[in-house]
Amino acid sequence: MVRRPPRQATDYRDVPLPARIRETIERYADNHGTVDGYLLRHPQDPTKPYLVYYLQNQWQRIKRVDEVNIPDGMVIYSLRHFFASNCLTNGIPITDVAEWMGHKSLDITFEIYRHLMPGSIGKAAKILDVGLAS
Repeated sequence: MVRRPPRQATDYRDVPLPARIRETIERYADNHGTVDGYLLRHPQDPTKPYLVYYLQNQWQRIKRVDEVNIPDGMVIYSLRHFFASNCLTNGIPITDVAEWMGHKSLDITFEIYRHLMPGSIGKAAKILDVGLAS
């Protein structure tokens, strides 16, 4: 995909990748190379980066021919929400997720994903109870 210049230097950020995904990406880059750091390249001209609309067209084509069971309404951007949701439901601190998502404040992350943390107040109370009992 085309990586747009960041509005600010802080707009580039590191995010965790499972080892299996990282290894797959590294193997792909070793086998196919990269163009100016771009992993995906233009299908007709490998010296150019892959344009976003090509990826969107591929996504739509895959959905149309039912090569993969992709739910209606799911778009590429949904993968971003899947990542954040998966992190939070697996106990990764919301502060880390907010940073990885590039949210300007923790409030933004909390408003979007708070439904994934039901009972967090009750859980906190139990932890504090155990701490006070010691």
